[in-house]
Amino acid sequence: MTVYGVDFGTTNSVVTCLQPDGTVAALRHALGSAEQEVIRSVLCFWNEGHGNLLALRHAAGPAAIAAYLDDPLDSRLMMSLKSYLAQRSFSGTRVFGRHFGLEDLIALFLRAILPKPQPGDVLVAGRPVRFAGETADDALGETRLRAAFAAAGWPGIQTALEPEAAGYRFARNLTAPAVVLIGDFGGGTSDFSVMRFAPCSNQPVQPLGYSGIGIAGDSFDYRIMDRVVSPRLGKGTSYKVMGTELPVPPDYYSSFARWHRLSLMRTPKMLRDIEQVMHTAAHPDRLAALLQLIRDELGYELYRAVSGVKAALSTAETATLSFRHADFAIAADIARSDFEAWIAPDIARIAATVDAALAEAGLPETAVDRVFLTGGTSLVPAVRRIFTDRFGAARVTGGGEFVSVAEGMALIGRDRRAETPQAGQP
Repeated sequence: MTVYGVDFGTTNSVVTCLQPDGTVAALRHALGSAEQEVIRSVLCFWNEGHGNLLALRHAAGPAAIAAYLDDPLDSRLMMSLKSYLAQRSFSGTRVFGRHFGLEDLIALFLRAILPKPQPGDVLVAGRPVRFAGETADDALGETRLRAAFAAAGWPGIQTALEPEAAGYRFARNLTAPAVVLIGDFGGGTSDFSVMRFAPCSNQPVQPLGYSGIGIAGDSFDYRIMDRVVSPRLGKGTSYKVMGTELPVPPDYYSSFARWHRLSLMRTPKMLRDIEQVMHTAAHPDRLAALLQLIRDELGYELYRAVSGVKAALSTAETATLSFRHADFAIAADIARSDFEAWIAPDIARIAATVDAALAEAGLPETAVDRVFLTGGTSLVPAVRRIFTDRFGAARVTGGGEFVSVAEGMALIGRDRRAETPQAGQP
């Protein structure tokens, strides 16, 4: 019998397994010659063959990204599937003429990252305190989540609240009841839950308040792209039409908000438009570099470089963004102070979201005993200061920034199993 914990996220997902010695390890997935614990929650579909012999193919995670980059115009990339779970208005979609229900799509992804179940195996999956969407139906969201796991070969799963799992190891060390603010920072969203943990009571975990916002690590990546990369590709420069100077269309750079949108610019019409602008541009070399990035499908590699420099700025005052392809090269030193100025509006909105969670709980800041932060974005100093300035550094802790939710799920499964008498036992 094996216990698994699953954090199926909007942007990233993690699967963990309880080891015989009581530790928890994340399952690793191949990425080229390397392996990784965190998997992008994406699917890609494409047709293979010709005429009547066409066959619909799909891939998940890193393989989906590779398939999409190979042919973005003749494939379909699906992201953020989790955000539709509680939306009655979305039940499914057609993919190259074939209908897929939402549960079926999620099951395809889950099947790619989950092991095959063996008799007696236990799987605990995370669910948010509240599912995404203004008209979200939380009961529907959990029903669909369970159905997706069942379709992936795992019927009868257990579920637990994601913030409970995120702070589970931390909360197990509590010796007295405590109100804990848990901040869970993903790639696309930041979620804040105020919870009362009461060890050795009939209600060990009680949700008190919640708030979330669609700002996290991906938003910070875009700020670097917008300030450092896009100007080197022509943003903010001009071109001429019949002697009149006009700004290079800013729409060219709005696609940089998400890495996959850059691939969608590789259409004949868009490429012709950029070429025409380039001919009379004040800086034609920058537009030429933009064309090269689009044609050579470099959006994903560029964003990986940007994400790397963002991570480096969490521990260094200055980091260098290095990227090179053919004639286009960037070697830009970025100061943490500049980066923090760029993300200041995002930080303000995150702080307001923390306020909303406390307001829903009906509690002042002084009522929070501890703060637990998880997710890679929680390592950004400007993000951490939201909490240390407000609650004091002594009350703020963190850990398992990328795998804590999935780790907590496995530990919850272990403890639930220990509390449930096995067959044949009193």
